[in-house]
Amino acid sequence: MKKLLLAIIIAIIVLSPIYSASTNSSATGFAITYGEATYNNPSYKNTVINYFKSNTDRNLDEANTEVISAAEVNKVSKDITGRIYPSNQIFSCAMVDLSYNNGIKVVVDESKITLVTSKMYATALKSTGIENGYVVVTSPVSATGESALTGVMKSYETAVGTPIPENAKKAATDELYTESQIAKQTGQDPDKIADLFDQVKQEAQKQNIEDPAQIKAIVINIAATLNINLTDEQAQQIANAVANSQKAQNNLTDFKNQLENATQQASESQGIINQIMTYLQDFIDYIMSLI
Repeated sequence: MKKLLLAIIIAIIVLSPIYSASTNSSATGFAITYGEATYNNPSYKNTVINYFKSNTDRNLDEANTEVISAAEVNKVSKDITGRIYPSNQIFSCAMVDLSYNNGIKVVVDESKITLVTSKMYATALKSTGIENGYVVVTSPVSATGESALTGVMKSYETAVGTPIPENAKKAATDELYTESQIAKQTGQDPDKIADLFDQVKQEAQKQNIEDPAQIKAIVINIAATLNINLTDEQAQQIANAVANSQKAQNNLTDFKNQLENATQQASESQGIINQIMTYLQDFIDYIMSLI
């Protein structure tokens, strides 16, 4: 029995430094942002933490955390939505895990986020060069979810360790706001509107077009294939938003490169941790079979 206990202790001692090095890196690729109203309210914060825990097997203590302020939200959104948010209205929170490397997966707490869908977030994030990662968005109280995009982008900046260019942030915010407005005005499924934006952006990128007039023609054609009836003004709004997204792509090279590196590192690190935990569990199971 003493030999068995000694073997367990030795295994833990040997593996602990490896585990520690994997989990305590300053660039974990794992980040959480709390809206300042939520962060300052223990009950709200606890609600959000429980939701995050229910949607990941990661230890939240490993995440780099930031607080998103009203000033940060307003800096990006005031010229787009026209709304100025006070500090006590910044509730939305986001979690980003770059160890997920199968494209982008967005989970939205539909019991709290009332307007913006997973697909709408994913489509808007592409305007900032983000096409991978695991994203969870929630709020302790009911919210449309439009302002939550600022928190999602900050989570990515924290996880990657590199800022997203301001014009790309504004393009993404403008796109999400326009998506939500078009969905409300047309009565269409928000995901269908997100599909419209996604296809228009893909075609504009394929043709390398930034001119809103040319993009507008693409909007009209694709909207017709999707059976979405748009007014001339709505088609122009979509074209303008996509044009801004196209123009922002030129400034995203550094962020995209850093995102790719951070994703690879996070994926490899999490893979090592999973291997260690599997080894320990197998070792313990073997020891228990001998007792």
